[in-house]
Amino acid sequence: MVTFTVMASGVTSAATAAKAFGDTYLRQFIELPTWAVASVFVLGLALINFRGVGESVKANVVLTCIELSGLLLIIGVGLYAVLGGSGDASRLTEIDTGDSGAFLAITAATSLAFFAMVGFEDSVNMAEECQNPVRIFPRAMLWGMAVAATIYVVVAVLSSMLVPAAELAEAKSSALFRVLEAGAPGFPLAVFGAIGLFAVVNSALINMLMASRLLYGMANERIIPRPFGRVHQTRRTPWVAIVFTSIVAIVLVVSADITLLGGTTALLLLGVFTIVNVAVLVLRRRDPDFTAPSWTPYVGIVLCGFLATPLSGRPLQQFVVAAILLGVGVVLWVINRLVIGRVDVDPTRLTKG
Repeated sequence: MVTFTVMASGVTSAATAAKAFGDTYLRQFIELPTWAVASVFVLGLALINFRGVGESVKANVVLTCIELSGLLLIIGVGLYAVLGGSGDASRLTEIDTGDSGAFLAITAATSLAFFAMVGFEDSVNMAEECQNPVRIFPRAMLWGMAVAATIYVVVAVLSSMLVPAAELAEAKSSALFRVLEAGAPGFPLAVFGAIGLFAVVNSALINMLMASRLLYGMANERIIPRPFGRVHQTRRTPWVAIVFTSIVAIVLVVSADITLLGGTTALLLLGVFTIVNVAVLVLRRRDPDFTAPSWTPYVGIVLCGFLATPLSGRPLQQFVVAAILLGVGVVLWVINRLVIGRVDVDPTRLTKG
């Protein structure tokens, strides 16, 4: 169920990007129904995913550079406007929590902003694709998280100084367009719209890649029905898993809004991270060769566990969507259990698909 939860988070994250693609960035060029654009977007991702890992990773590197240029553009415009006297630094100290208290407002914002850091957990599923992952992977992930967090904080601070928080919240996925309009009124928004298109493709591609490979791995371990492990004879990619995850993503695109999808992604991963920290404590007791700091798992359990509960201000709809997705996993497991019976699984092999 933990593996299936990670897979579901990848699909909801990709669906969020698909909604942003059709409802925000593409509208700078043409007006089309969001559900239709987002559905075609998911199908396009499926074709790239079907093509193979090598092509997908190369595309991801190019798209990451384009995405980074968009964030650097926002930072450059923001700094120019703020240094020119356009920003209002007093907004950074304003606390307007509405009907809720300050603590609940902060935790609700944190649980939603967690979505900004979603994706780093996907990289572990691809660690075996690199040489000497024990040395390379931890450094790459930690440096990546540090750089991304720094960029996000700078963008958030500059955005808050240029545009009131209420306007940013109302704009939702088009908030950065408001920042550009405030900081550089004459800047062509279509340029940033084009960058945004590439950025959401990047986010969705890596998540759909991860989701399909997890399904493939679970099928090979006989946890879910074996057809999900079928590989195309020519491309050698798990085509059944790709089709299944694409269909689920399209259903989510048609039936849910972008805020609900983003919040559900964060909810699923917070639940996974809570369980992972519990597992770390268990491993420290069972395996003398397993080393980990003594205090970090407890902090992770408390913080992640709290943010994954309604006490953090999380809407009930997110739990409903998460329950439906995980229910699909339960159904697949039950079907598999009835067909082939009980199978003992080595959990260390789950990512080797």
